[in-house]
Amino acid sequence: MQWSTQSWTELSGDLPAARWSAILPVGATEQHGPHLGCGMDFVLADRLCRAVAERTGVPMLPALPYGCSLGHSRRWPGTLAVQPVSLIQFVKDIGDWAHHGGVRRLFIVNTHVTNAAPLRCALEMLRAEHDDMMVALVNSATISDRVRAAHFADGEDWHANDAETSLMLAVAPEIARPDRLPEADDPDRTGDLVFSHPVNRTSRNGVTGNPSRATADKGRRLFDWMVEDLSALVRKGQAEEPPLDHSYFQSCNTPDTERTT
Repeated sequence: MQWSTQSWTELSGDLPAARWSAILPVGATEQHGPHLGCGMDFVLADRLCRAVAERTGVPMLPALPYGCSLGHSRRWPGTLAVQPVSLIQFVKDIGDWAHHGGVRRLFIVNTHVTNAAPLRCALEMLRAEHDDMMVALVNSATISDRVRAAHFADGEDWHANDAETSLMLAVAPEIARPDRLPEADDPDRTGDLVFSHPVNRTSRNGVTGNPSRATADKGRRLFDWMVEDLSALVRKGQAEEPPLDHSYFQSCNTPDTERTT
C-alpha cells in the first residue's frame, strides 16, 4: 500500500477501496543524542505508517524526512531543519495534489513534536480550500493513553529517551548505539519554566530522559501498541462524516433560494 510503488491505474482502484483515504508520514532529520542516528523521527514515521497502511489498506504517501527542528540549535551536528513556513507550504502543496488525485480523507502522522504547529497550519489551509476534504493530524507519541504514558514516563520534554531508544532497538537497530546508552541519560530541566528554551539550553548532550533504561522488548511492545491504536484511529476516520452538511463557502446570510445545502 505504498503510493510510490503503485501505478496511477492501481491507485485509481486503491483509493475507492480505502474510502478515498491516504496517510502522510512526516518526520525529521535531527540530532538524537550520542546513541541514536539522526534519522530516528523519519525512520519511525516510515516504519509506523507502512505497518498501518498494510493493516488498514490505506495508501501511504512517501514519508517526509525533514521537519521543523530549529529548537535543536547548531550546537550538535546532524540536524537539518526547515523553517515552519516552508513545512506549512510544502505539506499544503502535497495535500493539494493528493486532493486532485482523489484523496478526501488525509491522515497526517507526525513523529517530531515541533512539527505539530506548522502541520496544524497546513491542515487549516487545506480544509479551507477543499470543502470536501477532511484532514486529521495525529502526533505519534499521543496516539492513545498507553502510548502517551510510555513516551512521557521519563520527562515532559522528552527527546531520544527511553521510549524512542526502545523503539529503535526494536524496529531499526542499525541506527542505535547500545554501547553509548549508559552515558546518554540527561534529565528534563524544563519544569516550572516560563519560556520555551532551545535544546542547547536544556540538555548537555541533546538527550532529555533515560535511554539507559531502553530495551528492544519494550520497543516491540510499544511499536505494536502504536500500530494497533493508529490503525483503529484510521479505520474510525474512514467511516466519519461531518456532523453537519454545511458548505464552507456559503454564508448563512445567503437567501434560501440560492442555497444548495
